[in-house]
Amino acid sequence: MGGSIAGCAAALAAHRGGADEITVYERAAGHLADRGVGLAVHNSRYAELDSAGYMDADMPWVGLVRRRWYVRDRAAGPLGHEIGMMPFPFRTYNWGPLWHELRRRVPASVVFRPGVAVQAVRPGGEGAEIHTAEGTERVDLVIGADGYRSAVRAAAFDGVRPTYAGYLAWRGAYPESRLADPGPWATEDCVYVVFAGGHLIVYRIPDGAGGHRVNWVLYTAPPADLDLGLGGDLRLTAPTSLPPGGLTEALSSHLRYVHDELLPPYWGDLVRATTPDELFLQPMYDFTAPRYTADRVLLMGDAATVARPHTGAGAVKALQDATVLESAFATATNWPDALDTYDTDRTVAGAAMVDLGRRLGRALVEETPPWRAMDQTALETWWKQADGGGAFGGRELKR
Repeated sequence: MGGSIAGCAAALAAHRGGADEITVYERAAGHLADRGVGLAVHNSRYAELDSAGYMDADMPWVGLVRRRWYVRDRAAGPLGHEIGMMPFPFRTYNWGPLWHELRRRVPASVVFRPGVAVQAVRPGGEGAEIHTAEGTERVDLVIGADGYRSAVRAAAFDGVRPTYAGYLAWRGAYPESRLADPGPWATEDCVYVVFAGGHLIVYRIPDGAGGHRVNWVLYTAPPADLDLGLGGDLRLTAPTSLPPGGLTEALSSHLRYVHDELLPPYWGDLVRATTPDELFLQPMYDFTAPRYTADRVLLMGDAATVARPHTGAGAVKALQDATVLESAFATATNWPDALDTYDTDRTVAGAAMVDLGRRLGRALVEETPPWRAMDQTALETWWKQADGGGAFGGRELKR
């Protein structure tokens, strides 16, 4: 269930693990490759996934080498005052081209059914039932790769409810040619612009045609009285987001305040250059299922665990799930052993990533330090405490 990055990886893993009849159900009828947001993969995680056959150098990417930290300071010029610099060994990707490459690798024997929404899943000890508008099908196993609002997770663990973190992530991406002056910002630099109660992350991603796009994410806690226009109390409602062009005037006003008053001029102009149809908003949620398997239902990607994006490991973890799934299928002699092997590994990994995301969220948004008073040494000490032992960018895959 689900045909995005996690779904394609799941289909590839099942095929390599020995499944001889695979169907992918994707509720969206449109072309998923049209999505243009960025994601980053730590070089060490890339090496693991390349070795496992889920990523390779043919997938368009941009290499980063360092992360520069800036605060607003009128006396320091348009970039702001640089409080420190750290190594940043990451590759960045464009979601759409990455999905396209994964989709291309899925064998032709796998049946893709776009535009088919699964209405219900009935798990059981010897198989499962899938109910769609077209009827009911009996299968050996259902893999839930259908995202953070997973219908498969609801069927297996109805009591799991995502928790609202209390702040928002604004996202934008647009062609690099729109930058008024790209010179001050090196291609190999990831930039963190920090302020009390939030921060901006900026890096380039491939555009899929040999060029680059500017990709940014801005985390802020909105004023308590701000009408988000997202349908009630976010602590009580199902996770939601605002698509491009969907910002309310109150939200637009808050964003203007951030880029005009909290960001240095260069980075404020960079955010301001984003058009309404390139800008969308995500309230931050996190959760993890108590188990990754239940009867003949298995969860992977965001259907199983959503960690806050500070971890830099969303797509990476979905691909890691797939590598463990492939290994579990290939080495087990029966369904219970395969599912237990997968569950034992990934349930622990999911809980660890949620814990890391919450710790980074506190450090970078909820309980920010006195940035202006920090220098390189203070920044490095603070980051070691926030990162908790080098897990940022995804944990090493252990199989």
